[in-house]
Amino acid sequence: MSASSTKQTGAWDDKTDQFDLVARNVLMNYTVMAVEMVIGVLLLPFNIAHLGKSAYGLLVLAASVTIYFSMLDLGYGDAQVKFAALYRARRDSTALNKIVSTLFFVFTGIGLIAFGIAVLIAFNMQNIFNLNAEQAATGRKVLLIVSTYVALGFPFSVFGGIVNGFQRNYVNGVVAIVTSVVAAVVNIAVLLAGYGIVAMVAATTGVRILSYLVYRMNAYRVFPMLRIRPRHFSRKHLKEVTGFSTYLLIIDLANKINYSTDTLVIGAFLNTAVIATWTVAQRLADTTQRLTGQLNGALFPVIVDNATVGENDRLRLMFVQGTRLSLAMVLLFATGMIVLARPVVLVWVGPQFLESIPVIYILSAVVAIRVGNSTATTLLKGAEGHRLLAFSNISIAIANLVLSILLVRWYGTVGVALGTLIPLGCISIFILFPAACRRVEISIRQAAREAIWPAVWPAILTALFLSLTNQIAGAHALLILLQSISAALLYAGIFLLLATPRDERQWYLDKATRLIKRPTLAQATPIVEEVSQA
Repeated sequence: MSASSTKQTGAWDDKTDQFDLVARNVLMNYTVMAVEMVIGVLLLPFNIAHLGKSAYGLLVLAASVTIYFSMLDLGYGDAQVKFAALYRARRDSTALNKIVSTLFFVFTGIGLIAFGIAVLIAFNMQNIFNLNAEQAATGRKVLLIVSTYVALGFPFSVFGGIVNGFQRNYVNGVVAIVTSVVAAVVNIAVLLAGYGIVAMVAATTGVRILSYLVYRMNAYRVFPMLRIRPRHFSRKHLKEVTGFSTYLLIIDLANKINYSTDTLVIGAFLNTAVIATWTVAQRLADTTQRLTGQLNGALFPVIVDNATVGENDRLRLMFVQGTRLSLAMVLLFATGMIVLARPVVLVWVGPQFLESIPVIYILSAVVAIRVGNSTATTLLKGAEGHRLLAFSNISIAIANLVLSILLVRWYGTVGVALGTLIPLGCISIFILFPAACRRVEISIRQAAREAIWPAVWPAILTALFLSLTNQIAGAHALLILLQSISAALLYAGIFLLLATPRDERQWYLDKATRLIKRPTLAQATPIVEEVSQA
């Protein structure tokens, strides 16, 4: 422990209860998610109406290019959070400042590289994508503006790493909400004033760049001893972080290919108007995945603990219950997406986007598989199955890219969606899920009976209900909302009262009751113990 850390123990802030911190962070994460989703849903039809399908597709295409730049962080982005938490626990401000300083200067170099790549792409857009001269000129400006924000985000990310490592995510969550709201207001104001896509992107990007300064201020509030100096650059600490970040880089690479190549494939072989059609379906799928894919992040440390001490019975129980709950959440939304696709598209963006409906069907299945199998992948990641998981993710990503390029020529956006579904479904169903079953010593048949079927058959009845009420609701927003709420209540009732065993149903109710009562830290301790035992 450094001398500076022993003299300034107050800077580490141990006064706040751990349970309170977790509760604040989780609540803020969902709040940020909700705000961003509402803004996204409202802005999409507004922007399309004022920019046109082609211009909006160009905006999505430019933004999709910059998504790949995050891979340049080489896994350091997530690793810095781990080491911030590690050295905070050790009360070693000297080592923490060396980690932050080292990554700050590494990220500065990475940011410059990212911007250089963006410049090369920007001045060759007409050669890379199916754009005319005017679209290429506009796309060049948009890409350079957005890339400036992305490049600055690399060095400024160390401040977010400090805040998250100190478990004060909720502080930056407030900034994220304010930034999103202000950017949305600026977006609307610029377009209503008659300006075009370049002015809108420049104005909203300026708002987001200014938010970086607030993130920096928050880091110094959380850790007053923070000092970023060139003399603190440490090759030793860089090697330490790199040893952990390499694995994260492999996972991130696979995820980027899996989640972000579709738009680029469409842009290369079709046109920007088709990208706008694809975006409608993709936005619904992404929203569903974000809403239903939160459970397994909390399960991961519990899985690691039980795998370490060899508690295979507990791992088996978590695998079964986690899979069942994940499937229950995602199938409710996916069923609604499939049955209500047509009226939702008509109400949300209008009849000119009806071509997105077949894509919605396929991407709904994609999300259902991803989230439904997420407990299996989390189990493999936390219980020494990470090599198989990494190999599988890379295989899915490569197959996704190859199939999408082949099928887009014949089937358009439906072919791209199938290129995503086929490899994901095959590897998830025939490799990853069986591997997880073997790890916890449960047969595939038993896992299907106890974890999958109880979530599936209520979804079948819910789909039947939605189909029967579709004629009544029609394409009216309020009626669709009431129909969706009724379907959710129907599914929840069937799942909890009929598909879930009585003892497990009581366990769920007990946990919900405890959460509603907002227990103190002393009361929270036995809850954590019970979760690990479950």
